[in-house]
Amino acid sequence: MESKPNFWQRIGIQDWFLTNEETVKTNLAPSLTPDAIYKYIIEKFRDSIGDLSFAGRIVFYHEFIISFNAEDYKEFNENKQGIIGLIIQECVKKFYEILKEYRDAGKTVEPSGSKWVFRVVSHPDYARGDKGFIGKLLPDSAGGNQKKEENLRVTFIPRQTGIAQTFDVNQDVLKGFTYYSDGYFEIPYIDELEYDEKGVQKPEKAAIARLETIIPDPKFAGKKVEYLMNAEEIVVSGSEETREDDHIFKIPSDWVNVPHLYIRYNKADGKFYLASFGEMTTLNEMPVAQSDINSPHWVELPVNSRMLLNGIIGLNLFKA
Repeated sequence: MESKPNFWQRIGIQDWFLTNEETVKTNLAPSLTPDAIYKYIIEKFRDSIGDLSFAGRIVFYHEFIISFNAEDYKEFNENKQGIIGLIIQECVKKFYEILKEYRDAGKTVEPSGSKWVFRVVSHPDYARGDKGFIGKLLPDSAGGNQKKEENLRVTFIPRQTGIAQTFDVNQDVLKGFTYYSDGYFEIPYIDELEYDEKGVQKPEKAAIARLETIIPDPKFAGKKVEYLMNAEEIVVSGSEETREDDHIFKIPSDWVNVPHLYIRYNKADGKFYLASFGEMTTLNEMPVAQSDINSPHWVELPVNSRMLLNGIIGLNLFKA
């Protein structure tokens, strides 16, 4: 069976990171620390000024996508919860200090966007210790005129060498990353170049729960499909689902009915509930009665439960 190429093979730079086992053992990248992440972001901000500025005008990235291995992200976020936001606050303060130095030197410092955006993401092809950076000149915005086909400037530090490599990639590579609702930060740009802590914005709704499924399909071998439940009621549906709404978790498998499940969070008692419309659903190895789409029959769905859809697709519910 032919194996699926990984992220680095798909963008044609796999050979840059190939090392023997001895090199891997002796050149491990240092563990992730708040100070290392802070210095890394500042370094990439300075690099963006050097790469983008011209004719006395200072140009710089406004969106920063910081990427880790999924396990590193989980460990870092759980053990140092909330510190990512503090790192980003300090980064923006430093950004303004750097830009003010250029303005005081007579350079033109004008933003290309009205805000700073930070996203913390993970990618299944990243190994423990890997970290990466993607900079964007204009943050994504609804209805904006940004050209999605433009390439991005990406820096990646493989754990084997610890040496940064920078290259251009197409926007399509972002489809492989997992974005976290608690890893998104938006800060208005202040032309006076003075940081305002009250300007930090996070999504109004934090994720309620996380759904995780493993699909028995060669193209998903060794990979998990995750979905963050942000709405109080969501739909779990299969590959034939045509709707693209945020409250729909579309599992890319023909073994999942359309729709297959409704999952609801009840604020009053702090519990989750499940209604099944699929041909067969089990909850913690117990069958769930099939409901009529117009009259859902709700059963309690405990956190850390395991569901099995049509005897094929496993689905787990975790607290976010």
